[in-house]
Amino acid sequence: MLLKMNQMLYYQIASSDNEEAAIEYKSRIADEHADGLLIEVPISEKTGRYKRLFLGDELSAFFVSEDGIKNYFDSHVIGFKEDGIRLIKICKPDPDRIAKVQRRSFLRVSAELEIAVKQSDHVRFVCLTDDVGGGGISFICDGKWPLLPEQTLECWLLVPFRNGTIEHAFFKAEIVRVVELVSGKKQAMIKYVSINDSERQKVIRYCFEKQLKFRNR
Repeated sequence: MLLKMNQMLYYQIASSDNEEAAIEYKSRIADEHADGLLIEVPISEKTGRYKRLFLGDELSAFFVSEDGIKNYFDSHVIGFKEDGIRLIKICKPDPDRIAKVQRRSFLRVSAELEIAVKQSDHVRFVCLTDDVGGGGISFICDGKWPLLPEQTLECWLLVPFRNGTIEHAFFKAEIVRVVELVSGKKQAMIKYVSINDSERQKVIRYCFEKQLKFRNR
């Protein structure tokens, strides 16, 4: 188990409010029990405000190991403890349910997500992805669109999360390969050439949630 005392956790809290669900909090691990972790009251990275948690609140969390790898997992609040300060007890993740994301080896999953593509001022279209990942995606579109390797695209990806919120991830990408399918459509494999870390994290979080859903079947 890579989790340890005094380690910092970063997470988002499931909420029906889109703005609230997008806020990232952090907490230090204060203690470890057989069935859970005791963490300090979460504080917003952006505003510096503390957040009250309730029994059953669901968390999408990650921590960074010493070698710089982000480790994602799901958890939920299972109790509280007063020890001079208020501590929150969250469920300890099973090691097999922690997804590791390395900078040069991003998680990739099959997914049909809506994506809006701008090739030029006169060529814009909407289609569905075939797979998505932290390093790039592939999508399938109508065969009439003039796609060629090394072309640059501007894309807006619709990213749905498990808690019901939906966000857009914007990025610029380069076409790596185009395949003409038997159906008459085209499959384009693209890699990100310009994407903010916050936008990439949306895609990675989606991949992580989908991978966990598949593992739990």
